[in-house]
Amino acid sequence: MARTLKYAILGLICKRPMSGYDILQEFSMNLSEFWSAKHSQIYPELKKLSEEELIDYSVEITGTVLEKKVYRITEKGKQEFLTWLNEDVSMQPTAKDVFRLRMYFSGQLEKEDRLRLLESQLKQHKDRLEHLKHNQEKFSKIPDSDSHEFGDYLVLMGAIMRENTNIEWLKECIRLSKR
Repeated sequence: MARTLKYAILGLICKRPMSGYDILQEFSMNLSEFWSAKHSQIYPELKKLSEEELIDYSVEITGTVLEKKVYRITEKGKQEFLTWLNEDVSMQPTAKDVFRLRMYFSGQLEKEDRLRLLESQLKQHKDRLEHLKHNQEKFSKIPDSDSHEFGDYLVLMGAIMRENTNIEWLKECIRLSKR
């Protein structure tokens, strides 16, 4: 099985040289809508990638004594990343969704309890949609299809569409539950 985190990190470093902290920030800001990784996963993976000669690093001094490693992708790393990127993959199984599982069994709930849960989800999805739309403001126009930003734009557009669909579904669930 492929180490997907390996390719996520290679892809980030392919865009520009980054420190481990920079990579962690990318996961928490730009990738968080569709992929996650923790500090405890990223640094061991960086060590493996370095041992496999897919990345290398230089040590830079910041301030007076603080050292940080700045990682760069090697030619071998770039070729392995591009090979992975070009592979066609089968559609993944539907992600587990605890809320939808609860709604599946919600016939056991009192009407008011179901409505309370639906309203709460609706608010959360509206908040996420606003967050995504705020992130979209970084694009003054649709990026060129050969730019590094184009993929970010496509994923962000998909996330906005997903949230709009979730909101419409929740509104319909609320409407039907009030009958």
